[in-house]
Amino acid sequence: MDETEGTGRTRGISRAQFLAGAAAVGIAGVAGQARAVDAPHGRGLRRRGVVYTVGAGETPGTAWSARRMRHDIRAIRDGLRADTVDVTGDGVERLTTTAAEAAERGLHVWLQPTLGDAPQRDILEHMAETGRFAERLRKHGASVDFSVGCEFWLFVPGILPGGTALERIENLRNGTVDRPTTLRRLTAFTAKAARTGRSVFKGNLSYAAAQDIDDPDWNLFDIVGIDYYSYFRKRSDHVRELKQYLRWGKPLAVTEFGTCAYAGAPETGGMGWDVVDYDKQPPEIKGDLVRSERVQADHVGGLLDVFASMGLYAAMAFEFISADAPHRPDAPRLDLDMASYALTKVIKDRPDDPSSGWHWEPKEAFHAVARRYGAAGHRTVQSQ
Repeated sequence: MDETEGTGRTRGISRAQFLAGAAAVGIAGVAGQARAVDAPHGRGLRRRGVVYTVGAGETPGTAWSARRMRHDIRAIRDGLRADTVDVTGDGVERLTTTAAEAAERGLHVWLQPTLGDAPQRDILEHMAETGRFAERLRKHGASVDFSVGCEFWLFVPGILPGGTALERIENLRNGTVDRPTTLRRLTAFTAKAARTGRSVFKGNLSYAAAQDIDDPDWNLFDIVGIDYYSYFRKRSDHVRELKQYLRWGKPLAVTEFGTCAYAGAPETGGMGWDVVDYDKQPPEIKGDLVRSERVQADHVGGLLDVFASMGLYAAMAFEFISADAPHRPDAPRLDLDMASYALTKVIKDRPDDPSSGWHWEPKEAFHAVARRYGAAGHRTVQSQ
């Protein structure tokens, strides 16, 4: 999963640098057993979704609120035409309240707690409590999949040295990582997470792995989950790359995909967000980037076409909203939305006031996704 603003992730880190570090460590997963579920089923996505993050936000004005969440969930269903919400972030109450709202609105729920930089016991307890709620939803007839988290090697302390994700990335870059120890710790925590998930949730279990970094043994889970940020000019190259994740004979869910709203963003892969200078106050966009919602829309729409052609289980566009990255049409240098993967843009009533109220408006990528999701939903209804 990418290090993005407003999600409790790190900022200002070169993904290329920690990709190189992770490759040097040779992180890989562990073996286990999971029940079989349906593999790819032919043309069309089975689940058409979007990531909705429920983190605390950077300011009180951008923090999660039940009122805004309910409005957003309705927009996801009726405007974006999605049938799935990937409810992710930390805070059991935020996660469960959002999941319940989505289920009540008839949406499929992909529930993924992502508490990071906390003691492992706390992370597992947070996961278990969220999973128990997911099971209650499932027993009451809601459509729910449960993911035990994402990228444990980076966000869970005690696998790599370092007290925070920033410190762990720095240790990867410096080569101060003992490979056998790292693999042993990752194996142990992944197994604990899978056991914890199984103990509280009886539906399909998954995990969101970082593409090209995190390589778990998917026998532990029912659904393969990949955060996918590759860039190819040819769609056939995307198909070729994604096919490697089908070798397990399990459904494949693209748990994140997308890009930012400026020219050249897709070519940066998962590093599109890394164009903000946070040492300045207020933060500024670095360089002379050219805002382009069309670039974002074309990339996101093209990837959805690829996923549909492969008949994947699910795809969750990253992400619905990024409240801490407001759009500034009057000041391109301060237009943090350029560095956001969100399908919507946040407009503040008073742009220079941190406590200002705000609303969101759809970006071109929102409409590109809505057209595809709406058409796919119409075809599904006709085939029933």
